[in-house]
Amino acid sequence: MNVDVLPIRPLTGGPKYHWFGYYDKLQFDPSGRYLLGMEVGFEHRSPTPEDEIGVGMVDLQEGNRWIPLGRSRAWCWQQGCMLQWRPGFESEVMWNDRQGDRFVSHILDVRTGARRTLPHPFYALSPDGRTAVAPDFGRVNDLRPGYGYAGVPDAHADELAPEGSGVYRIDLDTGEQERIVSLASVAAIPNPHFDMREGKHYFNHLLFNPDGTRFIFLHRWRIGQGRRGRMFTAAPDGSDLRVIDDYGGISHFIWRDPTHILGWAPRPSHGGAFYLYEDGSSEIEAVGPGIMAVDGHCTYLPGNKWILNDAYPDAERRRELYVYEVATGIKVTLGRLLSPLPYDGEWRCDLHPRCSPDGRLIVIDSVHEGKGRQMYAIDISGQAFGP
Repeated sequence: MNVDVLPIRPLTGGPKYHWFGYYDKLQFDPSGRYLLGMEVGFEHRSPTPEDEIGVGMVDLQEGNRWIPLGRSRAWCWQQGCMLQWRPGFESEVMWNDRQGDRFVSHILDVRTGARRTLPHPFYALSPDGRTAVAPDFGRVNDLRPGYGYAGVPDAHADELAPEGSGVYRIDLDTGEQERIVSLASVAAIPNPHFDMREGKHYFNHLLFNPDGTRFIFLHRWRIGQGRRGRMFTAAPDGSDLRVIDDYGGISHFIWRDPTHILGWAPRPSHGGAFYLYEDGSSEIEAVGPGIMAVDGHCTYLPGNKWILNDAYPDAERRRELYVYEVATGIKVTLGRLLSPLPYDGEWRCDLHPRCSPDGRLIVIDSVHEGKGRQMYAIDISGQAFGP
């Protein structure tokens, strides 16, 4: 089913390029009036340590006015500088930056202008906004360009699975950090499907569940040009590690609720597909097999009845944007948006669809108008899958 009557309207424009990045972060403030974004003056190359981006927000009630908030020298094309609203705080935003030879993070109150800097970067925020977790961004940059940050080299570059690198927990009130999971400890957990001994290991893609009792991280390793990975969950202190998927190809995922995870992976039952995992059990079921047939950046619309997703470019270089009704298997295509070359590889522009808190607005990053990466909105209010 296609919906071709919903306009896709631009929220930002030139001469600079604008985007938000990953799909699992809070782009909208709690009121739904302001949405965050980043801006930069170039495309089609990797960031250098000296390349700065601007961070700001769009006022949807004042003609999409762009409001500058700050700058960052710790960013990548896929996830920017982790810019997002701090959960539990109506007017605070956070983003990563680099000061000299270290990565830091900023917390800014957009109403008062009060700002403080923490001596560590973050990746994912707990639902109460008090705790963050993060990988080693320098190591990620070395092993997965496009997701880490330039400017601070991997301190353990010569080690395959260092004890001194891993997942870090940051207290957002005090700024204190501690390592709660090491690469060495996780690499030592056997994998029944792959020999990891010659792999160079790193962690990426962390995300708290909706009630803050668990978080996900992906354990990945490289052997030559090949990359494999598996999904773990853990308690907020790094204890109670659980392997969720170990077939090597786990990709994009989202928490549906505190105990269930939707994720794309190749598994014996249905091959490459989306699966619903139950954390703490062996219960796994395929979701939309043959319909949601391509890996994408999945989230649930409010109420969890519909899945919002996108896809990588097809043979015509078009990215599909769609919603999928879980109960009926109905898929509604919202658009097929052109993504021409050279938007590929590290500096591609994925749609990364996000939804407003009230479920009325979908926002994407896209290059389909030929104006470079910009942010666009689709109003779904009044649709069957809208509020």
